[in-house]
Amino acid sequence: MIKHFVKTFAICTFLVLSVYAVICAIYIIDFPTEIRLTENTQHRLSFQVPLRATIKRDTVDVLKVNHAPVADPITVSLQNTLWIETGSSGTATMMLSAFGVPVREVTLDVLPGMEVIPWGMTVGVRINTNGVMVLGIGTVIDTEGNQHNPSEGKLRAGDLILTANGKDLLSKEDLIAAIAESNDALNLQIKRENETIETTIVPVRSERGNMIGSWVRDSTQGIGTITYVNPSTSAFGALGHGIMDVDTKKLMSVKSGRITLARITSVKKGAKGTPGELVGEIESNHILGQIRTNSPFGIYGIMDQPLPTIPFEPVRVAKQDQIEEGPAIVRTNVSNNKIQDFEIYIENVNRFSTDDTKGMVIRITDENLLALTGGIVQGMSGSPILQNGKLIGAVTHVFVQDPTKGYAIFIENMIRQERYLES
Repeated sequence: MIKHFVKTFAICTFLVLSVYAVICAIYIIDFPTEIRLTENTQHRLSFQVPLRATIKRDTVDVLKVNHAPVADPITVSLQNTLWIETGSSGTATMMLSAFGVPVREVTLDVLPGMEVIPWGMTVGVRINTNGVMVLGIGTVIDTEGNQHNPSEGKLRAGDLILTANGKDLLSKEDLIAAIAESNDALNLQIKRENETIETTIVPVRSERGNMIGSWVRDSTQGIGTITYVNPSTSAFGALGHGIMDVDTKKLMSVKSGRITLARITSVKKGAKGTPGELVGEIESNHILGQIRTNSPFGIYGIMDQPLPTIPFEPVRVAKQDQIEEGPAIVRTNVSNNKIQDFEIYIENVNRFSTDDTKGMVIRITDENLLALTGGIVQGMSGSPILQNGKLIGAVTHVFVQDPTKGYAIFIENMIRQERYLES
């Protein structure tokens, strides 16, 4: 009887510990490796995970934990709210542990407070790809009526063709010219994902000349919204998500690009199942800035000088822990080319989202904006969101089945992309 009890107890204990270990593993995988904090600010961090953390400072006077200075390493439970009071800029280390075993090191970066101008200006966006993007491949009919697939096994949708017969391709016209001149073989250098490869295609002679049976694109254009301008660096961030090719669904690689003035001419209101859209005219000759980067978190670049007049003052950038569920403001340009502030409500703040462009769920509550657009519409992506006088994020996506709701990115995730801008 006793042996049976002991065996049952051991099995139950093993099962409980196994489930606990799996839960811990899931939280460890999702836990960030870096947490950014603002100097001279009290931060409230709520992780609510079954882990412990040992915090030690790397720089003098960096922070206090739960109101106590970190003179020696201090261990806390991450199931409870963690109060961190930052001093001067510097770094600290937080070592996560489960079952007393260290499992992940997290860097706490204490950074100087940053101010940017939340703009909400609708602009024209044009980018030229770094090379010629392949959209797909197909069949070529030769002069005798035979079918060929010259690009099959050679090219894939999403490939970037960088050179043809040793010459850089600046446009799709360059590729067409190289194909026309190649009767025997066309040597291509291709970027596929993060790999550069070489391939050779034999063009097929058709009634329209030499062809390799592929569809390509070298640029794209549309309308989007500038989230912010950094007055210290003249850098800007916009959209809050990357520009994807409509055919390949891949992030477009930028060789060059620009933002220009755009004038909103009408609004197609959103409805359940049908996203709305801002309709406008792009003034291609009125250039505002140069695009340097197209990242999953938005497009980034440098404003042309002198900076245009922006009718708003700089505000502090909020960290994730300073954002709360509740009322907020979205700044956008949807009527009469006038930038206005509209009321929204932040329904959910997800600091552990697997998609960094979907950190918040927002709902449009302003009756004026609902009357104009029906909610969030295409072209509003990048519209800045403010709460408690700070810039907290930008609109990124709309809920197709409920256009009054959508996702937003944390501004912190957008700002950190500036480091990739070329000087």
